[in-house]
Amino acid sequence: MNPTNTRAMLIKVPIVITLYFWIIKILATTVGETGADFLIINLHLGIPVTSVIMAMILAASLYAQIKFKQYTPWLYWLTVVLVSIVGTLITDNLTDKFGVPLPVSTAAFSLALIVTYWIWYRIEGSLSIHSVDTIRRELFYWAAILFTFSLGTAAGDLMTESVGLGYVLSTLIFSAAIGFIAIGFYGFKLNGILAFWLAYIITRPLGASIGDYLTQSTADGGLGFGTIGTSAVFLLSILGLVTYLTITKRDAPTEQFGLTNTAEEVDVI
Repeated sequence: MNPTNTRAMLIKVPIVITLYFWIIKILATTVGETGADFLIINLHLGIPVTSVIMAMILAASLYAQIKFKQYTPWLYWLTVVLVSIVGTLITDNLTDKFGVPLPVSTAAFSLALIVTYWIWYRIEGSLSIHSVDTIRRELFYWAAILFTFSLGTAAGDLMTESVGLGYVLSTLIFSAAIGFIAIGFYGFKLNGILAFWLAYIITRPLGASIGDYLTQSTADGGLGFGTIGTSAVFLLSILGLVTYLTITKRDAPTEQFGLTNTAEEVDVI
């Protein structure tokens, strides 16, 4: 077995970033928002109980993700959905239980994310998803993802509620931001790693804004579809796309892993 294949087998996150990745990511972030609301409100579990239960389930999923020997789409995306829910709950706890203002939590999570990236880069020398081939790097990867979800929840709520932009305008702003990143990457050679993480961060508040717009009552500026129906439709969509990726292996490590491609041009920011 050649060295390229040996290394690729150690990578358990998607390294071929396709449109499917971003669609599932946005669906997962929306489920994080609607799913947390469903557990808290519809099942009457409350924020503290929901947080403990979901943190335990996430810990089990993350343990399995780290222990698995190869990239497994259903397990990876299950972990992402659970991180999305837990990230939302962290922000909700700070806001609703401890009274932390959204500008403060947004700034705090931004700083935490920057520090995570800095330590990751200082220790490992790269933030590339193509180099997530050790347990330590994978832990850095999931820590960064958790902070992006918590930050996205805080930033999304800040824009829609505190600033008062509403769900539609916030969705348009975050969509435009992602569009600018895509233009920068494809048109102006924006660093691939930087572009990936910027898009990853901004898709979280985008998904949160979409989720709130779909589920909140018409009196509050939403469409009033509710958390149950919205969560179910989005989860089924994720299931269908993940099944497709499992069968086609469109985002799995390949023998071409060692070649430079459009997903990553250089290995530094």
